[in-house]
Amino acid sequence: MDWKTFQALLSGVNKYSTAFGRVWLSVVFVFRVMVYVVAAERVWGDEQKDFDCNTKQPGCANVCYDHYFPISHIRLWALQLIFISCPSFMVVMHVAYRDDRERKYKIKNPDCEKLYANTGKKHGGLWWTYLVSLFAKTGIEVAFLYILHHIYESFDMPRLVKCEVKPCPNVVDCYIGHPTEKKVFSYFMVGASGLCIVLNICEIIYLISKRVVRIGNKFKRRHRSTAVRQNDYNSKEPFNNCHLAVPSRDRKDRPPSFKSAFKSSHGVSSLIMEEKIRASAPNLSSS
Repeated sequence: MDWKTFQALLSGVNKYSTAFGRVWLSVVFVFRVMVYVVAAERVWGDEQKDFDCNTKQPGCANVCYDHYFPISHIRLWALQLIFISCPSFMVVMHVAYRDDRERKYKIKNPDCEKLYANTGKKHGGLWWTYLVSLFAKTGIEVAFLYILHHIYESFDMPRLVKCEVKPCPNVVDCYIGHPTEKKVFSYFMVGASGLCIVLNICEIIYLISKRVVRIGNKFKRRHRSTAVRQNDYNSKEPFNNCHLAVPSRDRKDRPPSFKSAFKSSHGVSSLIMEEKIRASAPNLSSS
């Protein structure tokens, strides 16, 4: 397996990841890929040759080895690393789709604005793709841990196994090569896988909480804008508050309104007209 190509592919995911995603990528490379390439492959390289049984029955050692090791740890971990990397490529492909769509849109509409302010920003469909990739990686990690525990009944590596599978003539004792070393690497790889699961869960919580906070802030801004518009409408309509009771002392201090001025002018004009009529009328009382 060409791990340099694998590293080059995963490095493209790093620039689209959050802080938790970058830590996850570092853990995968340093604590899993490098340990796998440098040490684990050598430890499990000659496992079938070092699997010795106390019988010379032809085929017995091979059958017993296949019974206790249906799939090698080293091959199972290689398959696990490939599978957990596939969801990350979904994000890269989605960003590449956005870039291609942006390029075609600019060719057709050169004077228009861009479709995306930043094609690598986790908004809209890319946010959902990234979240689905995290759930997929977490599920794959848990599934492989379950498979490893189910096949070998535990994460432990025994020194001696007893085999009675045909063509073995009776119960045969078989000895595993480098059991302590294999046990150490098994627990180390399981611990690194558990750490990656924790990082994936933290990143899922971070993304969802950040999205909820953003939606809450957007709702608050919208509520504030509607409240400000309502206040502006009330301030532009002074007659909306005409039903409110005004204290008597405030009424004295207020300038005369249109109605009061009309009433006072109408009263003065009527008194003047009445005095003119009286002056022009003959004095009937003197006669």
